[in-house]
Order: sequence, then structure tokens, then C-alpha cells
Amino acid sequence: MRRRSAAALLAIAAVATFAGCGSEDHPNEQRPASPVELSARIDDGKVVVAPDEVGAGLAVVTISNQSRDDVELAFEGPTNGGTSTVAAGGVGTIKLDLEQGDYEIASDVSSIDSGTLTVGEPRESAQNDLLLP
Repeated sequence: MRRRSAAALLAIAAVATFAGCGSEDHPNEQRPASPVELSARIDDGKVVVAPDEVGAGLAVVTISNQSRDDVELAFEGPTNGGTSTVAAGGVGTIKLDLEQGDYEIASDVSSIDSGTLTVGEPRESAQNDLLLP
């Protein structure tokens, strides 16, 4: 009889202990906006980014170097960033957390003109979007 009562008391104590877990209020923080995919083309004359207007937040830029030269790009604006060398005929990527403002995308080759990118208000949260990584 004593064993049963000891076991019952132990079970009640365990339930009471675990019942307190999770009782603190933990509000869910909003998820950031989904990353936006941008494309940049470098040719022998200019850097072109498409789309050239996006909302602030994480961006993944895929760069296609269609020029005859190996090129490095510099993103200059409220957020600065740069690529490693993108070989002539090659492809590269860069991830940037873009802040609102105007950007100049300059190449390290003097014969290639800079491109521009305009970043607007922050994009909407992805809080209720399903199947996001």
C-alpha cells in the first residue's frame, strides 16, 4: 500500500512540475519577409539589375557576367556589399540584407557603367506563408 501511495505522490509531483513548463508568455515574433530574387547582367557596356525596384529585406542576386572581362561588383548604398570575382561568361551570387534607399552597382572594370537599384519600404512579413525554408 505504501508503495502505491509513494508512486502516486511521485506521479502527482511530476505532473505538477511539468504543468508549470510553458506557462510563461512567449509571443511569436513576426517572421522576416521572404527573400527576393534579383538578376544582374554584366555586359561589355553596363550592369543591369532586374527588377530595379524592390522592397527592403533579404535579397539574393544572381549575377551573369556576359562581358569579356572577369568582374567584381560593389553594391554601394545604405547597405554595402561586394562579390568575389565573377569570371567572364560565368555566374555568381550574393546575399544582401537591403535597407531602404538608392544603390549603385559598380564594376571594377572602368569600361562597364554602373547600374542602379532602388529599395523601398520593407516588404511584408512571411508570417502566414506556408512551406517556406
